[in-house]
Amino acid sequence: MMATMELPTTVELRPPQPGDLGWIIERHGAFYAAEYALDVHFEALVARICADFVDRLSAEREACWIAARGAERLGSVMLVRARDEATGDVREGVAQLRLLLLEPRARGLGIGKRLVRRCSDFARGAGYARITLWTQSELTSARAIYSAEGYALVHSEALTSFGRQVISERWELRL
Repeated sequence: MMATMELPTTVELRPPQPGDLGWIIERHGAFYAAEYALDVHFEALVARICADFVDRLSAEREACWIAARGAERLGSVMLVRARDEATGDVREGVAQLRLLLLEPRARGLGIGKRLVRRCSDFARGAGYARITLWTQSELTSARAIYSAEGYALVHSEALTSFGRQVISERWELRL
């Protein structure tokens, strides 16, 4: 009789390991193309965000977490120093939440809330005054998580992005 191996039931939020950033890029590209018809430019943006995270990492001010159950990746999020989009200069006292993603099979388990809360807790500990993030209006589940954490919508605009019309939104959390 073969022994069956039990799968871990606990979901941990851990730092990225080799292969995790590639997974973040692949999953964002595939998921957002399938669910929201975003084109390859979105995947390229995610790749740039991941590369910038590695190249600019300030471990006391920035972090990435992978939600994992054993070897199974279920989600991700990053918290980085916010930068001026035109100059690339760091915006003092402002963090940016980036790349929140949950696998569809992981929804409804509270993992998204845990990832966003981890960002808030880390940002407070690192001395940030606020966190900003960018999302789209149709990402209703993510928007609900942000709202429940205390984020407020501060700007929205219609634009063409990643091959389609979207309502771009900027949200902020005062710490």
